[in-house]
Amino acid sequence: MLLILVLTAALVGACAYTVWPRDDAAEEAGTAGATPAREPVTLEGALVTQLVAGEISRPQYVRAMEKLAARDDARHPLAVPPDNGPAAAGA
Repeated sequence: MLLILVLTAALVGACAYTVWPRDDAAEEAGTAGATPAREPVTLEGALVTQLVAGEISRPQYVRAMEKLAARDDARHPLAVPPDNGPAAAGA
């Protein structure tokens, strides 16, 4: 019984050591090891990046998103299935 407790405690300790964040690793990495900012993949991401960077204003962002939504609606219209009345609800 004592052996099982010791093995369980060792296993939990090993898992905690592996997962627990360490400050020394963050200090070693510093800013030189920081990952570079990724470029946005979508047009929405590019617009948000420009908005946050102050390159475009909020009204410009809203207009661009409206144009993007209209273009998306023209390219991929939403097809709603027909309503079959109350018989469809009971089925």
